[in-house]
Amino acid sequence: MGMGGGEGVYKGGRIRLFLMQSAKRQLLLSLASVSICFNQIRLRDGLGVLLNGIFCCIGALVEKKRDGFQENPERVEGLAKGPSCLLQCWPVGEDMFHWQATIMGPSDSPFSGGVFLVTIHFPPDYPFKPPKVSFKTKVYHPNINSNGSICLDILKDQWSPALTISKVLLSICSLLTDPNPDDPLVPEIAHMYKTDRVKYETTARSWTQKYAMG
Repeated sequence: MGMGGGEGVYKGGRIRLFLMQSAKRQLLLSLASVSICFNQIRLRDGLGVLLNGIFCCIGALVEKKRDGFQENPERVEGLAKGPSCLLQCWPVGEDMFHWQATIMGPSDSPFSGGVFLVTIHFPPDYPFKPPKVSFKTKVYHPNINSNGSICLDILKDQWSPALTISKVLLSICSLLTDPNPDDPLVPEIAHMYKTDRVKYETTARSWTQKYAMG
């Protein structure tokens, strides 16, 4: 691939990659709302992006120059396996290091019907260091504390530069369905999960209705 641009191949077809040509004419890439629903990733609307390999499947690519905007949409689709939940992810304004996401609670969990807001902060040395991901919506879960911090191995010592944000969000969905009470952030909730599953699910469902619905 040359320095001016090129094409990359993924399972569903081709996507065009634009590389930075100079500091003054740096290409800014933005991501439109991407849906990961059941086992399919699709672009909902707007402009799609590829940011340092964050997503392997994109719907529309846009080349943005600081001294003028030039749209170059290209529609592609891909497949991904995941739990039955809906994900959306987008950058906050022009800050490519700060993103937000929403996670629809998995249907087979006490979080079903809830919409959970997540913030994602990328460190300057991403993808060699993991992003900082936290919940803004309150969640009753043994691996998510009151500050929204998430205890997930791939966000800590098991991080790999090969992991994409789509995979991270899908892992968080899986964590909602299957908590890890043996590595808790909230020991009291982990104890309840182990000893009184009905009470745990009732409380988690109550929190979902209170904080994540409406």
